[in-house]
Order: sequence, then structure tokens, then C-alpha cells
Amino acid sequence: MNELAENRLGCSRTPEPDIRLRKGHQLDGSRGGDNDNHQGDLKPILETSVHSSHQKKVWEGRWRVIPHDVLPDWLKDNDFLLHGHRPPMPSFRACFKSIFRIHTETGNIWTHLLGCVFFLCLGIFYMFRPNISFVAPLQEKVVFGLFFLGAILCLSFSWLFHTVYCHSEGVSRLFSKLDYSGIALLIMGSFVPWLYYSFYCNPQPCFIYLIVICVLGIAAIIVSQWDMFATPQYRGVRAGVFVGLGLSGIIPTLHYVIAEGFLKAATIGQIGWLMLMASLYITGAALYAARIPERFFPGKCDIWFHSHQLFHIFVVAGAFVHFHGVSNLQEFRFMIGGGCTEEDAL
Repeated sequence: MNELAENRLGCSRTPEPDIRLRKGHQLDGSRGGDNDNHQGDLKPILETSVHSSHQKKVWEGRWRVIPHDVLPDWLKDNDFLLHGHRPPMPSFRACFKSIFRIHTETGNIWTHLLGCVFFLCLGIFYMFRPNISFVAPLQEKVVFGLFFLGAILCLSFSWLFHTVYCHSEGVSRLFSKLDYSGIALLIMGSFVPWLYYSFYCNPQPCFIYLIVICVLGIAAIIVSQWDMFATPQYRGVRAGVFVGLGLSGIIPTLHYVIAEGFLKAATIGQIGWLMLMASLYITGAALYAARIPERFFPGKCDIWFHSHQLFHIFVVAGAFVHFHGVSNLQEFRFMIGGGCTEEDAL
């Protein structure tokens, strides 16, 4: 029974000091008359000893994964993932070492850690490549730089959250707020190059739409700072907030399609890539909110291919698709020389 209890707590068994007392004796050697009272006196000492032992095992990296039902409430997020969870680890050193262990968060960490490195390298390559711009090289690099900044911050906050959220309730709450803020920053940054090139010859609506998305994005960040926003029962609300923020792009898209015509929007305007990007984001968010596929296979997707991992993969894919689309927009603008005529005004 002791081995079973220790395994469920996530710690390997190691010899502990013998703190057993002779019947009817207290720690100071005096004799008591009530065995229940003795147990009450021993309880704080035993709890302290177990807690210290657990901390030592965590620090030394000898922790074991535990099932969902023994997690503390603040670590319970998805009750369809039955096994393979990290125990509470009040050590940042242990949290970061867990990146290289197999558990429910391994895929969540690595999908966005690798995605972060990819966009960091892509951003550095883009920002330091020879200028191919026709009018304003610095301005265009700022436009793309805001997209790369949003993507890198989003992916960085995400993998950091999934790495350290088992540290403590306070750390989990703090990094979850950063994680949600990063999603809003990615959406806001994604709007910038697309609006810039789509309304290149008519800056007034571009400026108005940028102001609107910034206001909506800041509002989403403010909402995400609410403590209840990170709780499991608000999973659908979280998905709805960020999907709604992304779908606000429907209005400028319709504006562009009506002004330029569907054929030009679908070819030169790269609307097809934009729609693919939106589909990837929405699909990922829907899987996350519905907890698919683990909802249908409880305990079968604990480590790989559960909804949060799939959501991460769709986010990285959607961000790259968006980059490809706006790169095509930039290339088209370069091919026509960057000039604007009266016919180009929307």
C-alpha cells in the first residue's frame, strides 16, 4: 500500500527515517493516555516530513507521472487525459528539466518551442536580407516585424506556460495570462501586413481597421487577465474570444472583395491563403474547445495527439500560411513597381 501511495504522489520510493513511536508515547518521551491525541500530535510532523521528502525527490528529478484524479484542483484542466501528468513541482529547475521527460505536456511544449525557433530564424532572415522593397524598405520591415514579433511572443509565452504551470498555483495563473495575451498579440500582428498591402493605395481604411483590431485585441488581453478566464469551465469562452477576434477580419476582407472584385481578390489579393489561415485557426480552436479526440477516447490520447497539441500544430501552420500569403502580396506589389494610380484607390 505504501508503494502504491508513493507512486500516485509522483515520487519514487526511498528509505525514510524511522519516526514510529512506541504505543502511548509522544515525541518528547512522555506518555499519553489517548491514542487519537497522539495521532493528532504526529499529523503535522508526518505531513512536513512527507512534503520535504517530495520536494527533495522533485529537485533531484526522481518524480513520476501521476493520474488525473490525484492532481490538485489547480492542475486539473482536462479530465479526459487520465494518466501521465506531472505532479506539482515547486522548482523551476525541475520544471525546465521536465521538457525532456514524457508526460501530457511534452507535445504542447515542443510544438510551440520548435515553432518559436522557426519563426525566430525566419524573422531574422527576413529582417536582415538585402532590401527588395521599391518604396519604403524600413517601413515594410516594420510591418513584417510586427507580425514576427506577435508570432514569436505567442509561441514563447505558450511553451513557457506549458513548461512551468505545474510549479505552483500562482505561477500557473501568471503564465496562463501571458499565454492568452500572446494569442491576441499574434492575431493583432497578423492583421498588420495584410491590411498594409491590401489597402496599400488607400491608407485611410487601412488605418481605421488597424485601430479597430488594436482596440479589440487590447480588450481581449484585458479579459484574459480575469482569473476565472483560465478555468476549465471557461474553455469555450476562451476559444470564442480569440475566434471572434480573428473573425473581425471579415469586415475588411469584404471591403476589399467588393472594391476590387472577387477575381482580383482571389488571385492578386491572396484571399485563398487568408481563408486557409482562418480555417486552420478556427479548426484548432474548435478541437481545443470540444476536447477532440480525447473526448471519444479517454485515456488513449494522454501523451500524444490530444486536442491541445493539435491546436498548437494548427496555430503554427496557420501562422506560416499567413506569412506565405502576405509575402505573395508583397511580391505582387514589387512586380508592379509599387506605384498607385487613381484606379487603385478603393
